[in-house]
This record gives sequence, C-alpha cells and structure tokens, in this order.
Amino acid sequence: MNLELSRSQFVRWRTAIFAIFLASGLSIATWASRVPAIKLTLGIDNVQVGIMLLVGGLASILGLSLSSVIMARFGARRGMLGAIIVFAIGIALIGFGTDVAGSVPLVITGLVLWGFGNGSVDVMMNVEGAAIETQSGRTILPLFHAFFSAGTVVGAGLGVLFISVGLNVLAHLGIIAVVLVVVAFASYANVPARLESEDPAETAEAVTWRTRLGSALTAWREPRTYALGVIMLGMSFAEGGANDWLALGIVEGHHAPQELGALGLAVFSVSMTVVRVFGGPLVDRFGRVAVLRVLSVAAVAGLLLFILAPTTPLVFVGAALWGVGASLGFPLGMSAAGDDPARAAARVSAAATIGYVAFLAGPPLLGVISEQIGLLNTLYILVVLVAASGLASGAAKPLAGAKVGAGHH
Repeated sequence: MNLELSRSQFVRWRTAIFAIFLASGLSIATWASRVPAIKLTLGIDNVQVGIMLLVGGLASILGLSLSSVIMARFGARRGMLGAIIVFAIGIALIGFGTDVAGSVPLVITGLVLWGFGNGSVDVMMNVEGAAIETQSGRTILPLFHAFFSAGTVVGAGLGVLFISVGLNVLAHLGIIAVVLVVVAFASYANVPARLESEDPAETAEAVTWRTRLGSALTAWREPRTYALGVIMLGMSFAEGGANDWLALGIVEGHHAPQELGALGLAVFSVSMTVVRVFGGPLVDRFGRVAVLRVLSVAAVAGLLLFILAPTTPLVFVGAALWGVGASLGFPLGMSAAGDDPARAAARVSAAATIGYVAFLAGPPLLGVISEQIGLLNTLYILVVLVAASGLASGAAKPLAGAKVGAGHH
C-alpha cells in the first residue's frame, strides 16, 4: 500500500471520489435535460444545437488531453477542485446566457467551461479511483462508474421534477452549480495528497512541474498504453454508439414506435449499470482478462442479435446483452492502467484520453457513415471494434506485484 491511512480516512477518500463521479454524471444529465428549453428560449434550430453539442464535445476532449498538464502543475487533488468549479461556473453560465442575456455566444462559453472541466476531472477521478483500488486490494472502478451512471439518472430525474414545477433554466442550473461547488470543496477536504498523483508534498524536495509533465508524457511511449487503448476504444464506441443510436436503430431500423426506442435504451443502460455495480467481485474471482473476454463475446452477440433480430423482443434481448458486454471495458482498462501506483497518473491519463475521444467522436462518425449504408449496417463497425477489444484483453493482465484484477480472491 502506498499510503498510511486510518480506516476512517480511507472511507472518506473513497466516499469523496464516489461523490465526484456522481457529480460528473449529474452535470451532464442536467445540461441534456434542458436542451429543449434552451433551444426554445434562444430561438435556435437543430443545426445550432448540433454546433453547441460539438463545441462541448471538443472542449471535453481538450480537457482530457490537458489533464496531464493540470496534474503535473497542480496535482490531482487541487486539479479536481479547480476542474469541478470550472464546470460548475460553466453550468451556471449556460443558465444565465439562456434566461438573462439571451445570448448564444454566452451559452457556448458556458459549454466550453463545462466540457473542459468535465473532461479534465474525468481523468483525475479515475486516477484516484485506481489508487483506491490499489489501496484496498479490490476491484472498485466499475462501482465508481456505476455512480457516474447513477448521477445521470439523478440529473435526469431532477430535470423532470424541475421542469414539472415550472423552474426556468437559470434557476435549475444555478441550483446544480451550487451543489457541484459544495461537492468540490467537501471532496477536496477528504482526498489525501499523494505523490503518485503529482500532489505537491509539503516536506518533499521540490520538483519542477515541467519535470513532472515530462514523466507523465512517457506513458504515450509504452506499447501497453495503446493495447489498453484498443480495449477501451472498442467498448467506448459500443457505449457511446448505444447512447446516441440505439433508440433510433429500434425506431428506424426495426420500425418500432418511438416509446419502444426509449425503452430499448433504458434496457441497455440498466443492464450496463447493474453489471458495473456487481462486476468488481466477479473480476476479483475470475480475473480481469477472463471477464473482459466473456463480456466482449456478450457484446458481439448482443450487437448481432440487435441488428439481425426478426422480432422486437429479441431486439430487446440484444440491447440487454449489448449493455452487459460494454459495461466493464472502460473501467477495467482504467484499472489496468493504474496497476503501478508510481505511474498511474500518466498511464490512466493516456488510456482515458484514447477511450474518451472514441466515446465522444465515435457516435457522430457512425452517423455520417449511416447516411451511406443505413444505421443497422453501420452497427457492424461496432461488432468489429468490440471483437478487437476482446482480442486485446490480454493487455489488461495485472502487472507483476499488482494485487487487483488477478482473480481468485
């Protein structure tokens, strides 16, 4: 173990990271739930909404890419505090730009801050999650990612509630922004400073941030980083593709009513979340590599069934298997990247960047291709990528000396 913590300190650290994962999911669903109201209030069309979504996505990718710089300069602990405050300000600015200023540029500025802050905190919270795994000797990252999913459910639920009582965008997003700032400071107070995540130590000999940054970037020269990236790329494509295109695939590809499209997406999301909640003990029993291989087979089977199913019930079985199969690729890739605590920050940052770029950029690419060959045929691309992810699963084998993910606990 790389830290001497009491049981109480460890529990507070773990709870703080759970809260940050939840807050990230909450912020994403909060924005998404108010897109129709923002569109109506600003008087914009779908093309302009699409541009806003693209800008937010690009800002997220920028945040991911610069997370190593932020950690090298400030450490993960202070970096997460700053990043959450940045995306809380972004959320508030979206509300202000919508209801007070009526300004599209101001809303886009808010989206840039929201996207950048969320992207950068995403890497740092995974670095901390990987460290907590190492400290506890158990696979926990899938459960952290389940909390992210729970945050999106809470955010969507609050969206329904606030809209139903007539709360405008400014009031809704302002309330969430305050909640996010409270989470930021409460979490900061309970996350220990660690040299492994570049947190400056008060008594340690000073090391320049450029030296730390140079060390962080060495992960991009390691073949294992790219092998883990293949695992995460395939599963991120599968998850992101489902979020954006599964419902439409049911409605347009299988000619079902719109409500069945929404229900199919719910089946996928619930299946994924359930496996994330209970997946950690499975990994500790059977090992990271074996679980990833089984899940890749489940995802391929689910996708093929979804594409080819002759009846609607089988389409739903396919959606459920798709969700089960795609559930653990990303968190277990993060877990594998964090096997060596001394290099976890650099490796998790690099692997996360590959995975998240696929998650954010993949679905729009599928949309372009689907215009040429049809949506269901386009999903065969996901089949190939998920199969590649399964073939690369051996890269997730725990490093020598690592206690997490080897199985037989």
